[in-house]
Amino acid sequence: MKIAISGKGGVGKSTLAAALALLMAEKKIKVLALDSDPAANLAVALGVPEETRKKIVPIAMQKALIEERTGAKIKQYGQMFKLNPEVSDIAAKFAINHNGVSLIVVGAIEKGGSGCACPENILIRALVTDLILHKNEALIMDMEAGVEHLGRATVSGVDGMLIVVEPGQRSVDCAKAIIGMAHDIGLKKLYIVANRVTCHEDETFVKNSFPDREILGTILFSQEVRKSDMTGKSVLECAEPETRKSFESILNNLERMFK
Repeated sequence: MKIAISGKGGVGKSTLAAALALLMAEKKIKVLALDSDPAANLAVALGVPEETRKKIVPIAMQKALIEERTGAKIKQYGQMFKLNPEVSDIAAKFAINHNGVSLIVVGAIEKGGSGCACPENILIRALVTDLILHKNEALIMDMEAGVEHLGRATVSGVDGMLIVVEPGQRSVDCAKAIIGMAHDIGLKKLYIVANRVTCHEDETFVKNSFPDREILGTILFSQEVRKSDMTGKSVLECAEPETRKSFESILNNLERMFK
């Protein structure tokens, strides 16, 4: 199962991504978590210890790796470089393992404009394509607010995208923009997850905002999950039983749809 998770910044993408990956690991499913959000919060949500997090070097900052695989120097213009660099071994070499989950941090790419054909971008796109189309592991992608790391070539390999929405118009507007971008590249399997719901009115607001879209699950607002990054524990370790059930229900729905 290959699942991308997107939504407005700060809406809880990393929380959901970590919870799903950890639940899969509990089921002895081989799972790879890819943090492609520039905020890079997935390691914290997974409960990776601080001393380990400090050692993580995002792929986008692996200068020697990028130059070796693409044949081009970083931040030099007018170069020829490989459009299909070798990336099949990167997951095994650079992923860190914690609580049964393998984590790769992509990192942010410094670029002068969108869609830059720089060596960093070429390598990361090749890596994402390899993980989606050629690896057998389950994949959970914690994405930025968009579809930046997906393309027409990889859409066929993604089982679906979860768009996390909290009760609020800005979150809804961002989700609708993401849906539009996803449609542009041919990604049709899009599902809404309502997060930080405090009452029936919150849930109704999200449902009414997407009348033609399936609401895959609802996650109640949790002070304990919100504070999990202060304790160094994973989101699952801090989740109350009801919140954990919400995460389990979402995973069960995914497994039912994408057997």
